[in-house]
Amino acid sequence: MRGVVCKGISKTYDRKTYALRNMSFSFPDRGIVAMIGRNGAGKTTLMRIMATELMPSKGSATINGIDVVKEPGRVRELIAIVPQEARVMPWLTPRQTVLSYLLYRGFGYHEALTRARRSLGKLGIGKFENVLGHKLSGGTKRKVLVATVLASEAKIIFLDEPTTGLDPISRAEVWRLLQRLKSNYLIFLTTHYLEEAELLADSIGIIDRGKLLAMGSIDELRKKAGQQYSIRVTQEVKPRSLRGYKTTKFEGGHQLMTSEKKAFELSDKLIREKARFTINPVSLEDIFYRFAKKSIESEETSGGGDEW
Repeated sequence: MRGVVCKGISKTYDRKTYALRNMSFSFPDRGIVAMIGRNGAGKTTLMRIMATELMPSKGSATINGIDVVKEPGRVRELIAIVPQEARVMPWLTPRQTVLSYLLYRGFGYHEALTRARRSLGKLGIGKFENVLGHKLSGGTKRKVLVATVLASEAKIIFLDEPTTGLDPISRAEVWRLLQRLKSNYLIFLTTHYLEEAELLADSIGIIDRGKLLAMGSIDELRKKAGQQYSIRVTQEVKPRSLRGYKTTKFEGGHQLMTSEKKAFELSDKLIREKARFTINPVSLEDIFYRFAKKSIESEETSGGGDEW
């Protein structure tokens, strides 16, 4: 099977501390998959296992049908990774950065040079190919890192928190770049920015305490959460039609998250009551907090979890 398949992946340390717990999922070999979760949730651990950098304690994972544990060499020919801590060397130019990476992967000098220049040009940063790294903007530095892995022509790219620390303009530049690439590559990324996952990803996985709580497109996650729409009423007094429903107070009004059917029933009543309100699809932030809260409550009910 092409794409990525994980079956029952677990990772423990000292045989008692879980970083991942029985994680299973699959997705095709095109598009963007984003994993979101709190610090220590297990996102980077999962990526490192899939990228053959870390051995799982249990379970299996394949990339295009190749087992990441049994045949890591073959898997590494298919993938490229930009770790969270990756940085452009300040004393190297973008051309030198990409060239050295390709030489390390085993390409000959002339082919590596051709690929480096082509990749930098494809990302629109060819004009910076001879500028030293310390003189580049944050957004351009990230593009150089992406150009580095693209030059290898690996079709599966792992990006660990690719926009952390970037200013809003640089972050938007990287977002546009990834949106252009996703039709020809599988991009697996981790992120703390929920709006990043919602904007870019075709499939989103929510991880907490090593468990995969839910996975799917944003619309599929809304259905799984049972809360597809958010109604915000901008008035202090709760309208009659919302009485009996659990709502959240915000400054100057009330918010209710509910199913599509109930949302439209209530909106009709609110219109007749001449209430001032807005109705929108539930955001990924709302969905994330719902699943994460359930996970925390479940751990507390069962007597707590492992130390992290």
